Amino acid sequence: MLVSSPERQATLLERSRAWVEVDEGAITHNTRVLRQRIGPHVKLMAVVKANGYGHGDGATAHAARAGGADAFAVASLAEAVGLRQQGLQEPILVLGHLSQADDVHGCWHWRLLPTISTLDQARMFHAVASDSGACLPVHVNLDTGMARLGVPWQEGAALIQAIQQLDGLRVEGIYSHLAAADALDPGLTRQQQKSFDQVLAALTNGKPARLCRHLANSAATMANPSLHYDMVRVGLALYGHAPAGHLEGMLPLQPAMAVRSRVTLIKTVPAGTGVSYDHRYRTKRPSRLAVVAIGYADGVPRLLSSRMGVLHRGHRLPQVGTITMDQLMIDATDHPQLHTGAVVTLLGHDGTTAISPRQWSEACGTIPWDILCGFSNRLPRLSAGRSPQQGDQLALQW
Repeated sequence: MLVSSPERQATLLERSRAWVEVDEGAITHNTRVLRQRIGPHVKLMAVVKANGYGHGDGATAHAARAGGADAFAVASLAEAVGLRQQGLQEPILVLGHLSQADDVHGCWHWRLLPTISTLDQARMFHAVASDSGACLPVHVNLDTGMARLGVPWQEGAALIQAIQQLDGLRVEGIYSHLAAADALDPGLTRQQQKSFDQVLAALTNGKPARLCRHLANSAATMANPSLHYDMVRVGLALYGHAPAGHLEGMLPLQPAMAVRSRVTLIKTVPAGTGVSYDHRYRTKRPSRLAVVAIGYADGVPRLLSSRMGVLHRGHRLPQVGTITMDQLMIDATDHPQLHTGAVVTLLGHDGTTAISPRQWSEACGTIPWDILCGFSNRLPRLSAGRSPQQGDQLALQW
């Protein structure tokens, strides 16, 4: 029995079944492209919540910083602390609603920017910060049309003016979230921008704004410079995908994620064989079926059953039968080159051929964000340079 080093054992294990491959260079490239789009006077906040949209938050943030990101946004205090622990020193905005005294201490200790949406929340933050002798910088979220987080925009100016009287808090920024910036009809976005501008006008009384104003998401950043203000918050485009079909090709974005897995078994079955649970698929001819070691517990939607394919050496092979928790089956009858141990691509590029998150999302009736964020943590996130070559066979040696 051949014994390898612990490092080699770990590398072999993480590549033995299925993995998410992340091209950090693509994220850096996309950040630079977006920076060119917004110009030198607008800051770029990289949205790396939800584990960097499934790409890995730390690696994504470092790659975005290399491309010129000025700040980061996350959903929770835990996500923000995780970025600090991974060495990120830039401003980090917590988009979620923090309401506990411990949240205030966490924001102060880790130098984070909390979001304020209500006066009661502001008073609680002020009381805790004042007891510590601190003055905590905050951003205020305006609800201009999401009916989610944020103060109703009609009350926004009054809230900010009230916070400015609290010596434990300092309002550094004001923002809102666009509900339909990726829609062909710009009506709702225009109304939200009008509401946002009305609050700004009430605060400044014609004077230049001293707050960092940010409204644009990926779609608005790509399509409408009037929405850029002082900073943009970019999520999906950072990872190489346009938020809507009509925005495809507007910028030279590079997809940063690929999902790959290995063939673990190949078998030949006769015509009429039922495949997988409930036999919803039956072979129409003698078939060569390959089992791939990835399933819905890894983030491949069960809704894609018999509606997707995988790539191998530039060829597309159809998936057949119901996708199971840990496995799925593909029809390799017309692709005799496929062998046990071969790598197949479920999402991303294989040579000049690719499968995109939008293809999956349209087949499932959902959105690309849902697909990217859905991959399980049991799939290791590997740098593109660490992943095996297509078709490589890997033998685990101990």
